[in-house]
Amino acid sequence: MVSAFVDAWHYFTGNFNEFLTLLQEHLFMVVIAELGAIVVAIPIAILAVQNDRTKRVVMAVGNVSQTVPTLAVIALVYPLLGIGFNSAVFGIWLYALLPILTNTVTGIEDVDEGTVNAARGMGMTDLEILRKIQIPLALPVIFAGIRTSSVINVGTAYLAFFIGGGGLGVWVITGIQLFNTPQMLAGAIPGAILAITADLLFASIERYLGQDNDAQVGVAA
Repeated sequence: MVSAFVDAWHYFTGNFNEFLTLLQEHLFMVVIAELGAIVVAIPIAILAVQNDRTKRVVMAVGNVSQTVPTLAVIALVYPLLGIGFNSAVFGIWLYALLPILTNTVTGIEDVDEGTVNAARGMGMTDLEILRKIQIPLALPVIFAGIRTSSVINVGTAYLAFFIGGGGLGVWVITGIQLFNTPQMLAGAIPGAILAITADLLFASIERYLGQDNDAQVGVAA
């Protein structure tokens, strides 16, 4: 086992320039898909909590999207988007939506009803309550969804290899196909480190927002 990691290190250092290219492609896919998911999922979730029927439809669509394999999604859209980066990003983006949708809806709905009623009693409109009370208090939960989504994206991006999207999956899947364990590990280990780093980063933001909200509640009390 130790020798396998040593061989992987030698492969990594011997092909470092190629690694940088693959890492850049991997990060680019993950970041674009995640930003797209945030921009789409959060507004839709905010609209969904205003209407129960809309929420049921949105959550049903989100749940169904998670049951479709990423490769199947890619296969369905690549005749329209072509083989390569665009189809890969679409597949990653689709998988990134549900955690953000779910957590945004949950975070807003879990805001203390007494706090909402107090704000309404002070004459605040529903839009003001949403913007000034519910969304700020829901931010830690929303970021927990973004955190989960980001980690999922790092792993899903490996499948971009199958349609020429690049990324670290080039080393991992080629290594598996060629029984080249050093190449496979040289692609898999950086991905694991990347996922852990993203998780820790968003966990820190989540904790900070939670502490900030606690402080605001304490001042208000």
